[in-house]
Parts: sequence; structure tokens; C-alpha cells
Amino acid sequence: MAKKTEKGLTQLGTATAVPASPEKAVLERVPNPHPDTNYAARFTAPEFTSLCPVTGQPDFAHIVIDYVPGKWLVESKSLKLYLQSFRNHGAFHEDCTVAIGKRLVATLAPKWLRIGGYWYPRGGIPIDVFWQQGRLPAGVWIPDLGVAPYRGRG
Repeated sequence: MAKKTEKGLTQLGTATAVPASPEKAVLERVPNPHPDTNYAARFTAPEFTSLCPVTGQPDFAHIVIDYVPGKWLVESKSLKLYLQSFRNHGAFHEDCTVAIGKRLVATLAPKWLRIGGYWYPRGGIPIDVFWQQGRLPAGVWIPDLGVAPYRGRG
């Protein structure tokens, strides 16, 4: 186990290997300095990769995660490592997308979270997967996901 920092983090500020699987990845959180304010945070992973569970061939996606934090924020290095852990993980597009969203909700208990997985085509069909949890608080501005409908993805 890595040594914890004064904020209880084990990965930030240290050399950390990519976890072998999403199950082994440590997703860390930090206190939200503005828990009384509704605002949105966005993470975009335009080069997400996983493996087809049937063929073992790589699958590629553009993942967009928006959330309105409650008491916690996701620590971004741990999120990056968690997302990278899917590189050798075999799962269908729907499973990867929804599992990421559920893991973030379980870790952060956000007021609202949505994830969009824009998967590049295999066999000529792109698969886009969307999942959300909670209700968007009134007055929070959420921009368009910013990913073009499939025509070579931009």
C-alpha cells in the first residue's frame, strides 16, 4: 500500500503504476471546498480504451463525465489511473460506461452525475452510451457534451 499524504491521498505526488484492472484501481476523493455551492465539473477522456470481451480487440471511446459535487470531489490523478485501468479490461461498451458512472457515484455521492460514452465504430456501427444519477440542481449550467454525432467524430 502506498504511503498516505496529509490529505489521505495515496497516489497524488508519487509515481503510481497503472492498475491492472478497474477493480484494483483506487479512486480517491478530496473535500469539496464549496459544498454549499451548486456548480458543475467536467472530465473528458477523448482517448479511452478497453478490450472487446469476445475478441480481445481494442475498443476506443470519447468519455465525458459531468457532475455536481456534494461533499467530495474526485482526485483527478486517481480518476486518470482508474480510466487507464480499462486498457486491459474486457467489457462491452455499455458495461464500461455505466460501471464508471456507478463507481464515481459510490465514491463521491454527488448531487448529480452524467456520463456519455461515445464509442468509435466496430463493424460499422458506433455505440453511444449515456447514464445519469440524480436530478440536476436548478440554476446549474451544463454545456452540451461537445461530441459530434458520428461522421468520423469530427
